[in-house]
Amino acid sequence: MGVFTFENESTSTVAPARLYKALVTDADTIIPKAVEAIQSVETVEGNGGPGTIKKLTLIEGGETKYVLHKIETIDEANLGYNYSIVGGVGLPDTVEKISIETKLVEGANGGSIGKVTIKIETKGDAQPNEEEGKAAKARGDAFFKAIESYLSAHPEYN
Repeated sequence: MGVFTFENESTSTVAPARLYKALVTDADTIIPKAVEAIQSVETVEGNGGPGTIKKLTLIEGGETKYVLHKIETIDEANLGYNYSIVGGVGLPDTVEKISIETKLVEGANGGSIGKVTIKIETKGDAQPNEEEGKAAKARGDAFFKAIESYLSAHPEYN
């Protein structure tokens, strides 16, 4: 088994608490409004806490697909949220598990810095694919910016 780990930081003009609320607390309603490709977010198992599995339905290449996320930890006090991709198009055949650890911290001028660590564990002798890692980073950056744009366009959201 191989493990490929990469870290990323994204900056936002949105305050950490407001961004966290949109990304975690109100994710089921905000994400489909903010991210064009994502059609819905629904809980398929659990009560919203650790162990909960959420299904994100999306349109990719004109096809309806889905990704299953399992919530690992929620740390509201420190604006942290960790989850794993456990099924769907986000989990290639050669991958055992993808874990994502996120945290928001204060940024410049009242904004935020989103810190993300992604660990991809491959099956057997499969080697981590650097291109898949780069594509995942690009999707993450686009997702973060889509939420930021939505919040900037909706100042009434608190």
